[in-house]
Amino acid sequence: MSETAAQPGRRAHEPFLQHHFAEPEQQVEAGKIGMWLFLVTEVLLFGGLFVAFGIMQTRHPEAFASAHHHLDRIMGGLNTIVLLSSSFTMVMAVAAAAANKRKQLIVFLVLTLVFAGVFLVVKYFEYSHKFHDGLLPGKYYSFQGESVPGEFMFFSFYFMMTGLHGIHVLAGMGAIGWVLRRAIRGDFSNRYYAPVDLVGLYWHLVDLIWIYLFPLLYLIQ
Repeated sequence: MSETAAQPGRRAHEPFLQHHFAEPEQQVEAGKIGMWLFLVTEVLLFGGLFVAFGIMQTRHPEAFASAHHHLDRIMGGLNTIVLLSSSFTMVMAVAAAAANKRKQLIVFLVLTLVFAGVFLVVKYFEYSHKFHDGLLPGKYYSFQGESVPGEFMFFSFYFMMTGLHGIHVLAGMGAIGWVLRRAIRGDFSNRYYAPVDLVGLYWHLVDLIWIYLFPLLYLIQ
């Protein structure tokens, strides 16, 4: 007796349905719950850094206020626009997958990757400027211009939080690339596009974290 015959509830025509799920809806809901739990841990991680930043800023307000002026608000604002645009294209990719529009799905995923790449390029130029000026964390701080004692603490948080966010951007690009490869292969349809949806949720969190980082580091003094 075949496995399908032994399990009359199994939908043999659903190749994407994993063996431990009875129906596609159950698989999708389980995936979303797992992703939301993961996103909660990410919020806790960055939330702890935000709280620590706030505490140190309260203790050393002059040093943090002075250090803010070394950041390029134009580049930070550009990256904010870029990530917001990538979030929009990711929404459109999910919508295209749900509407069974394969070509549009591929186009929007590619655009999301392009925006993510632009973000990292801009961040590279920002980092290069900081390295050139000696605006580095901890004991590596070697800025020779006029400064307030303790600015190195600000840049310790700056590199820690933006660097960690950059790692998440790279991870998101890897996940989007994986989804794109499957989309080109024709794995998704209006009946099955859960991976696109879940990767989209992760990418929106990456964007949301930057929405908090930008004013915290670049604007608030």
